[in-house]
Amino acid sequence: MRSAWFSIFDFSFDYKGPEPPFINPADFAWANEIKLNSDDIKKELYQYLSKNDLKSYFNESMVSRQNSWRTISLKTWNIELFKNQKEFPITTALINKHSQIISASFNLLEPNSKIHPHCGDTNAIYRCHLGLQIPSGLPECGFRVKNETKEWQNGEWLIFMDAYNHEAWNNTAKERYIFLIDVIRDDYYDKRFNIGATVLTSLFIQKWSGKFNVKLDDYPMIVKIGATMIKPFAKLSVYAVNLIKLF
Repeated sequence: MRSAWFSIFDFSFDYKGPEPPFINPADFAWANEIKLNSDDIKKELYQYLSKNDLKSYFNESMVSRQNSWRTISLKTWNIELFKNQKEFPITTALINKHSQIISASFNLLEPNSKIHPHCGDTNAIYRCHLGLQIPSGLPECGFRVKNETKEWQNGEWLIFMDAYNHEAWNNTAKERYIFLIDVIRDDYYDKRFNIGATVLTSLFIQKWSGKFNVKLDDYPMIVKIGATMIKPFAKLSVYAVNLIKLF
């Protein structure tokens, strides 16, 4: 088994692996079960939106317009968000049946908005989008991974290698909603908590570097040393916050 790749330790931000950009949903037993419940998942989202707003993704530099990418998470890199899960009981029950699902969220991309090209945090997961409200197909609304472009479809999965450079756009007058999950690849399943802690460390460093306007690739050695020191605390924190149901 190859060691997992993490963007926090590779400042080229250009993953070059053997995996295909997109993966066939039929390869996964969980995919069909969740797909069959897509109407219930969408219903829970609409019920939530009738009384609540989604929150902007923390890294505003990734979008073409401020507040155009908004989300609510149920689980993030093994951290259970119990308060949010109470709003989505059917969806939560579905994802909890599959321990390889380590992140789950609902995501809105506003009309006439774009998520800029970027690479994900690790190759140890497949990122999976279930279309809930897709206003149009290509070329108006779509998704690119490496050199391959696809469109979302209502009630269908779009599964891809998140580590590759990718981007998303919605050039329509309507909102686009998806249900997103991160699934640990089989080869890395036994290391899922270590992988989650590494990515949480990366997100922590990204968030604070953004606040202080620091470019991480200007200080690669400091970032690597800092990440190595922080990761054990991140791993312990996941266990602790889940135990006391902090979120």
